[in-house]
Formats: sequence, C-alpha cells, structure tokens
Amino acid sequence: MKILDLYSAGGGAGMGYHRAGFEVYGVEKDAGRASHYPFPVFVGDALEALELLNFGAPVRFFHPDGTVQNLARWQFGAAHASPPCQANTALTKGNRARGWTDTHIDLIPETRELLDELRLPYVIENVQGATMRRDLTLCGEMFGLDVIRHRYFELGGWSMPAPKHIPHRGRVQGWRHGQWHDGPYFAVYGDGGGKGTIEQWQNAMGIDWLDSRVLLAEALPPAYTQLVGRDLMSAITKGLTP
Repeated sequence: MKILDLYSAGGGAGMGYHRAGFEVYGVEKDAGRASHYPFPVFVGDALEALELLNFGAPVRFFHPDGTVQNLARWQFGAAHASPPCQANTALTKGNRARGWTDTHIDLIPETRELLDELRLPYVIENVQGATMRRDLTLCGEMFGLDVIRHRYFELGGWSMPAPKHIPHRGRVQGWRHGQWHDGPYFAVYGDGGGKGTIEQWQNAMGIDWLDSRVLLAEALPPAYTQLVGRDLMSAITKGLTP
C-alpha cells in the first residue's frame, strides 16, 4: 500500500510509515533535503503535487536507484503531511508579540483543504501551537527515546486510540541562562548550548541515515509514524476509511 509523504524533508516520518508496512513516496521542494530522502521523491511543491493528483494528473517520483515512476491519485492508499512549522513555533509567536515581523506562512489550512479533496485517509503532523486538531499528541518518552519532542497529529477520515502521555524522567540537558542542567533528554534543535553531538542526536531520535544537524532538527522520530502507520494500515484494510 502506497502512502504520500508531503513536506518529506529528510524522511523521518516516511521511515516510520515504511517500518509500518507502507510503500513511501515523498514530496520535498528543497532539492538538498530531497537528496537525503531514502525513498522515491518528487522534487517540487507539496501543494502543487496535491493539485496535480486532485486534477487527475500523475506525479513523477525519482527512486534512489535512478529510476522514475509516475503515480496517480488512485494508486495511493493514504497521505501524510508535515507542513513547515516555523509559523507556529513558540519562538515565532513570541517574536511577533514583541513586534517583530517575519515571512513564515501557515500552510496547514490549505494543505488540509487539498487533502480533503484527495478523499484519502490522511495525517497532518506539526508542532505544539499549530492550527490543527489534536487527535493525538505524541512524545519521545512514549517510545523510550532521549528526546521529548511533543508533536500534534490530526487524523482525516479515520481514527485511532490516543496513547496515554507518560511523565517525563527529568530535564533536557544543556545550558540555560549560563547554568548547566543535566538530564536524560537532548535538545535536538539549533546549535551550541551543550545540545549534544550529531551521533547523540541520531541515537536520541532513532535516525541513522541523516548526519546533518539541520535535517535532524527538522525530523520527526520514525517511532511516531510507525505507531500511527500501523493503526492507519489496520483502519484501511478493515474498511474503516473513506
């Protein structure tokens, strides 16, 4: 069963769906990010890809082995979207409250509208504070990971039980206001501040194919979408989706 992985970046979400049994096809606008994606990928705009599929046109995916495959809407069983989160982060909202301006755009509403037109079961994932339903809130502690990394999931056309949140074991390690804090978690974002090495980030996230701080900081731990993907696969095979 094929799943469309929109705004796929380095493939954190896609790897989880792959481990859940899906054939994963990514869509990533940035060619540099797409070059690290471990599955077939369309290098282009996610909204453009959705419009093509809704119109009945195929989308061209390039496989890591160099082969090319054209796929139409009817060949997919589901879709996932992780729109850029910068417009919804606490940092951006705090800066705007202080009068700062930026060019970040919330792409979730338009993405949702096009996904609804696609008439496939879908998942939208984003950061805390995003303009979306919180059907699920997942945390690294639920999977024994060394990151907290809360993320919201909105489920379109299907449902699954929400896992119970597990209390955190301690603090995120690193420097805060000139003071060092120890703890069981790494802060996988930014640079400096005692946030850990790339290898420590890889281990904390459960990602071994990315060696870039930028891509790791953007990634979703595959364990999240492996859990979601298993329930999504089950819902589709049982006929519990559109």
